Amino acid sequence: MSQAKPDGVTPSQTVGPYFAYGLTPGDKYDWNDAFGNNLVTPDASGERIRVEGTVFDGDGVPVVDCMLEIWQADAQGRFSDPQDKRAIPNSSFKGFGRVGTDAKGGYAFDTITPGSVPDPDGKPQAPHIVIAIYARGMLLHLYSRIYFDGDAANAADPVLALVPADRRATLVATRQPGDKAVYRFDIHLQGDKETVFFDV
Repeated sequence: MSQAKPDGVTPSQTVGPYFAYGLTPGDKYDWNDAFGNNLVTPDASGERIRVEGTVFDGDGVPVVDCMLEIWQADAQGRFSDPQDKRAIPNSSFKGFGRVGTDAKGGYAFDTITPGSVPDPDGKPQAPHIVIAIYARGMLLHLYSRIYFDGDAANAADPVLALVPADRRATLVATRQPGDKAVYRFDIHLQGDKETVFFDV
């Protein structure tokens, strides 16, 4: 018995969609606010910053059902991880957060400027935030980094040096005008402005 083939493109297995409680936005769910978009804790030292932006698909359309996870060092370049054996005086700062995009594809999180961390060879890396992007139409999530414009350490960063010079700007958040430290970092999943992603 033969079956008729469906018309058009059939959907593939994708990452998502995400239930709202999986993003644990602050104060909306009693059971878990462990992974929100505000990483700042009372004992966290360093400059408070806000990173905000929009996630776009290959056609330049905002992605409204995307989830971002971030991971970073503290202001002294220490990770809240058992592998980092250095003392962490700001023990409640975990350096991990999660945020979903809104109805316009926008996201924002509050944190502190991370310090420099060594690469596996001991070379100092410029301050950066690691970001994982989960979205519809993707079988695997993507990894990227957020660097900060105006940081002199960017010029010697060993990871940025691996990226073609004309693509490095896709990894650099732009400081916005104003008294508060707000950085803009848009993410383009495909297209002419595609953000650089890394195999890890």
